Amino acid sequence: MAGHGSPTLTVDGARLRVAVVASSWHDQVMGGLLDGAARGLADAGVTDADVVRVPGSFELPVACARLAPSYDALVALGVVIRGGTPHFDYVCSAATQGITEVTMRTGVPVGFGLLTCDDEAQALDRAGLAGSREDKGHEAATAAVATAVALRDLAPRVVGSPRSTPRPGP
Repeated sequence: MAGHGSPTLTVDGARLRVAVVASSWHDQVMGGLLDGAARGLADAGVTDADVVRVPGSFELPVACARLAPSYDALVALGVVIRGGTPHFDYVCSAATQGITEVTMRTGVPVGFGLLTCDDEAQALDRAGLAGSREDKGHEAATAAVATAVALRDLAPRVVGSPRSTPRPGP
């Protein structure tokens, strides 16, 4: 079962700058994902997040890449529903690889809220709507903030950072 064993994250993301990048396909599912992300950010103490809409899931990485230098965390939301052509595989792969590249290249965490579903019922069940079993928008927002906080708290101990303590020599 999806979601089974997932952690309960409680974080203080106050003062973090966060942007949510959301695709425009599948209005009902995207509405649920956006509402869930807003709840997740509010639960984490993020009081003001920017929302940027892009046409589809394929465009999520380029928007994240452009926004990353100005934010502490990003949340990428989209949905791709399998059809009868390989288009599903290409879009899912490109979006996943692109979002991964953005976070690795910039060091800015991106909460991964891209639903890759076989049908609309699966998407609705993960959208955080009334009756949904999962709230992937909330999960993606919480993961992005929790990672940003972990990285911020880690910074003083990272070798080479201005506040790190040099290791004693031999």
